[in-house]
Amino acid sequence: SAVTSGVKDVRDVIDKAKNAGFFNNFTPILFIDEIHRFSKSQQDSLLAAVEKGIVTLIGATTENPSFEVIRPLLSRCQLYVLKPLEKEDLLGLLQRALREDVELKIKNIELKETNAILRYSGGDARKLLNILELVVDSVNTVVGCLQQNPLAYDKDGEMHYDIISAFIKSIRGSDPDAALYWLARMIEGGEDPKFIARRLVISASEDIGLANPNALLLANAAFDAVNKIGWPEGRIPLAEATVYLATSPKSNSAYNGINHALEVVARTGNLPVPLHLRNAPTKLMADLGYSDG
Repeated sequence: SAVTSGVKDVRDVIDKAKNAGFFNNFTPILFIDEIHRFSKSQQDSLLAAVEKGIVTLIGATTENPSFEVIRPLLSRCQLYVLKPLEKEDLLGLLQRALREDVELKIKNIELKETNAILRYSGGDARKLLNILELVVDSVNTVVGCLQQNPLAYDKDGEMHYDIISAFIKSIRGSDPDAALYWLARMIEGGEDPKFIARRLVISASEDIGLANPNALLLANAAFDAVNKIGWPEGRIPLAEATVYLATSPKSNSAYNGINHALEVVARTGNLPVPLHLRNAPTKLMADLGYSDG
């Protein structure tokens, strides 16, 4: 487990695999759970063993490997994405549990309604079975037993970036309903309201721009209002700004203009300012043609 192991543990395992290699023809499998918890140096310590075939590495992570696994290690691995289970898979698992589990069989349980248990499980088989066990041992409903937010949201991970991207693209695409949906997902997920407000200010400048300069004023006002009133009322000015930006005409001329100007500066370097554009605070500078014309 990457949570409890360090570089020394990794080296000990690799040394053990090297020694085992003299007596066996197979390559040992090194399985590291939560591999994203390993630091860069810890991941570096795996490279040589993986490259030489001393171990076959299998790493499991709930994070995006592009962000959490170092590139040299990732390039030596095959990536497999495990997706949430589909509804049919989950229902089949429920029926199998009721049919084959010793404890559940003797209770003669009848499954009448599955929407809540499927929604709260979020495509996770382990969570599904845990909820089933919890509900069976209780006289309460699924919602009554759990009393928790079923939405998966990682404020520092991939979903954080995916949902804010969907939010901004919905504004850019002039779809206020979609934008409000993604706003609601962030609010329910516990996103920092200032982060949402900052992105609205950026969108007002980047996407609406000179087509409606008032959008920047309203986005700034929403940012200020959120700072002043906090949650839960802060959702209202955020929603107002979201709908206003989504329904505004769009122009990215300022965004494209500054980007092009930066490209020119990077390409041409420190060009001298033309004389007629310079300031002329002294007579000598004026005589030299500074600010002339």
